[in-house]
Amino acid sequence: MSQATPERIVIATRESRLALWQAEHIKARLEALYPGCRVELLGMTTRGDQILDRPLAKVGGKGLFVKELETALLDGRADIAVHSMKDVPMEMGEAFALPCICAREVPLDAFVSRRYESLADMPPGAVVGTSSLRRESQIHAQYPFLGVTSLRGNLDTRLRKLDEGQYDAIILAAAGLTRLGMGERIRSILPAEVSLPAAGQGALGIECLAAREDVIGWLQPLADADTTACVLAERAVARALAGSCEVPLGAYALIRAGRLWLRGFVARPDGSEIVRAEREGAAGEAESLGRALAEALRAQGAEALLADLG
Repeated sequence: MSQATPERIVIATRESRLALWQAEHIKARLEALYPGCRVELLGMTTRGDQILDRPLAKVGGKGLFVKELETALLDGRADIAVHSMKDVPMEMGEAFALPCICAREVPLDAFVSRRYESLADMPPGAVVGTSSLRRESQIHAQYPFLGVTSLRGNLDTRLRKLDEGQYDAIILAAAGLTRLGMGERIRSILPAEVSLPAAGQGALGIECLAAREDVIGWLQPLADADTTACVLAERAVARALAGSCEVPLGAYALIRAGRLWLRGFVARPDGSEIVRAEREGAAGEAESLGRALAEALRAQGAEALLADLG
C-alpha cells in the first residue's frame, strides 16, 4: 500500500450546509496531516437533495444522497467522498470502499421546540415533525397522544418550518445541530431508551474506490477504532434485516469497559408493535455481534414485521 504523501485530494460533497461542514472538517484534518497537500471540495447536488416533496422511503431511500458522489469517484473527478454514516446504504457496490470511519459526535436524537422542553411536556394533539420512520414509530409507541407528520428538507429548512409554526416540535440528530454551532436550539437530548438512534448516526465515513490503495493508506490516520467497531456492528444489524429508511429500525452500540454493547429494535411505523434485543461481546467481533442481534430480533417476531412492511 503506497504511503507516499499526497499532493492533491479532491473531496466530493453534497452542498447542504451540514454536508459542507463535514467536508470542510475532513479537509482541515487532511491538511493538518499532510501540510503540503492541496485539498479541494467538489460540491454536488444529489437526487436526495432535489426531491423534497415526498418521503425518502417513497423515492428510493438514503442511497439517493450518495450516488452522484460515487459517480464522481468513478470518473476521477474526486478522490474521496465524505458521508454521514447513517446516509450510506448498507450494501455498497464492489467498486467502492469505506476505509475510514472517524470519531463520533453525540449519536443521539435531539428534541427541538420553541414551546416545550421534551416530548413528555407536549399536550395531546401536539404535532411532532420527523422524516424518520424509526423516530416516528418510537414516538407513537411511547406518546400515542401526539401527532407525527413528515418533515423534509435540509437542517435550516426544517428549523424554519418549526419557527413558522408548522410543527410544535421536531426531532433532529443532535450531531448536525452541534456541528453547525446550533446546539442552543436543542431543548433536550432524547436518551436511547426513548429514541434509539439509526445505525451510524453521528459518525462521518470517508468513501473511495476500492482500487485506490494510495487513498486508503492516506486515510488510515483519521480512522477511530471504537467508533468503527460500533458503526460496523450497527450496520451489520441493519444489513441483516434489509434495513433502510423504509423500515422503522434502530441500532446503537457503545464501548463500555472494553466491551461492545449493542441494542436494536424493529417496529411497525405506528408503534403498535416493537421487538427489541441486545447483545454484548468483544469489539473485534462487531459484525458477528450485529448479525447475532439481527437473528435475536427475527426470533422475537421481526421477520413478520419486515414481511408486512415489505
